[in-house]
Amino acid sequence: MKPSVDGVIGRRRPESRRMALIVGVALFAVALAGGCSHVRVTDPARTATEQFLLSQAAIAAVKPLSFEALHGRKVYLDDKYFAASEREFVLGELRAKLLLSGVQVSPQREEAEIVLEVRSGGVGIDRYESLFGLPAIGAAAAGASAATGVPVPSIVTPEVAITKEIKQVGFASVAYVAFWVDTGEVVASSGPSIGKAYRDDWWLFGFGPRTTGNIPPVDHRIE
Repeated sequence: MKPSVDGVIGRRRPESRRMALIVGVALFAVALAGGCSHVRVTDPARTATEQFLLSQAAIAAVKPLSFEALHGRKVYLDDKYFAASEREFVLGELRAKLLLSGVQVSPQREEAEIVLEVRSGGVGIDRYESLFGLPAIGAAAAGASAATGVPVPSIVTPEVAITKEIKQVGFASVAYVAFWVDTGEVVASSGPSIGKAYRDDWWLFGFGPRTTGNIPPVDHRIE
C-alpha cells in the first residue's frame, strides 16, 4: 500500500522544523559572537590603515619614475597642477626620489635651471564590503531624524554576519614633465605611473578579522 500524501507531508514537517531550528541556533550564535556594534573613532581623520594604503600606493607609483636626465641639475618642483586631494603622500615620496637621484631641489623657481611640473590622475581609496547574513537595521532612522528635524526613536539591531569581508584598495597616480626655465624646451617627461596597495579583512561567524595585504596590518590589541 502506498503512503498517503498526508503521511509524506507529516514525515517532512519534522525535518523542516529541525532545519529551521538549526539555522535559528546558528544565527543566534553568530549574534552572540559578533553582534556587537563597532564605532570608528580616529585621530587624525584618516585611520592608520588608510594612511598606510596611501603612502604605500605613493611609493609604488613613484618607484618606476626615472630622473636620470635631471641628475646634478637645479630643479624646481611645481605642484600647482597636482589636483589630487591626498597630495602630500605622493609629493613627499616624489621629492625624496628626486633627492636620492642626485637632483638639486631648488626652493625658488627663479634659482632653478629646470622646472618639474607634476600632475596626478587621482589619489584615494576604494572600499568594498560584502556581507552574508543580516545587516544592522535602524541606522536609517537616525538619518531621517536629522533630515526632518523630528525626533525618531533610534533602535539599531546588531549585525549578524555569517561571512563578512572589507577590502580597501589605495591608488596613486603620478606623471611629470620637465623643461628648461629659460627656453621652455622639454628635458624629460613620463606618462602616468599608477601604484596600488590593498588590505583585505574578513570574518567567519563573527570571528576575525583575518587580514591579508601588502601594507603593515594594524594590530588593535593593547599590550
